[in-house]
Amino acid sequence: MTLMYPPGRGEVLICDFEHYLPKGEMVKQRPVIVLSPRIAQRADLATVVCLSTTLPFSILGYHLEIIFDPPYCLKYSEKTMWLKGDMVYAMNLSRLSRPHSKDPITGDRIYPIRIIDPSIMRKVEKCVMIGLGINLDVWSQKE
Repeated sequence: MTLMYPPGRGEVLICDFEHYLPKGEMVKQRPVIVLSPRIAQRADLATVVCLSTTLPFSILGYHLEIIFDPPYCLKYSEKTMWLKGDMVYAMNLSRLSRPHSKDPITGDRIYPIRIIDPSIMRKVEKCVMIGLGINLDVWSQKE
């Protein structure tokens, strides 16, 4: 189900990257974390960073292991996912959705909302800055 509203910062969603270029760009569905808050002037866009269920070949400063307990959804049932802080996108809401499951009693579809803990979001932000080549030392000196 496509989102009909701007998602909240830290929300975990599924993003459809279909029709991107297969050389260097994401081309499949994958979980993402929403980085941007709701912004009225761009209500139909959300900035997201990708998650992967595959351990990186080399763990770099823009990778972060995130544990989902319980797992995020049936399709992504691994408890461990890896943030890819170098893969940041501004996506139209039509590409974003929540996974669904069925209520065991009623059979109705359930669309769980998962929000990343603020302490983890700070680590996510740091990984994204590293992935974008933003010098963290310059920022810490200004504080």
